Amino acid sequence: MRIEFIASIAVIVADPAKSRELYVDGLGLPLEADEGGDYFHSEQIGGAKHFGVWPLAQAARACFGVSDWPANRPTPQASVEFEVESVDAVQTAAEELRTRGFEVLHDARTEPWGQTVARLQTADGCVVGLSFTPQFHGELDSS
Repeated sequence: MRIEFIASIAVIVADPAKSRELYVDGLGLPLEADEGGDYFHSEQIGGAKHFGVWPLAQAARACFGVSDWPANRPTPQASVEFEVESVDAVQTAAEELRTRGFEVLHDARTEPWGQTVARLQTADGCVVGLSFTPQFHGELDSS
């Protein structure tokens, strides 16, 4: 696999409103709410393609399809996504990690915003994504 760059960094939070006090009010980061209002993010912070404050319930839905993080897994506090060169490379990278003994939480899938991502979780709890995000490559979202 060939990692092109870090696509996204997000803190994963149990209390989104309380966390926004630090990231928006305290640090003054230019974060905007998504349509649902709980995920705050920006593509306007120097050194980061994307920074987000990701509610734990949304992370659980993204990884497992349920709103509660599974009790038998470490509760994540952060997520990092590594960008690969193409949509097809996402699943190839996931398979490569799987053959090396890493547990992939879900195979490549395309999210509603156009990003294709597969995720795994480190032993320490960090959610790691392998992704292809069209807008990071100058491609238009076709959805």
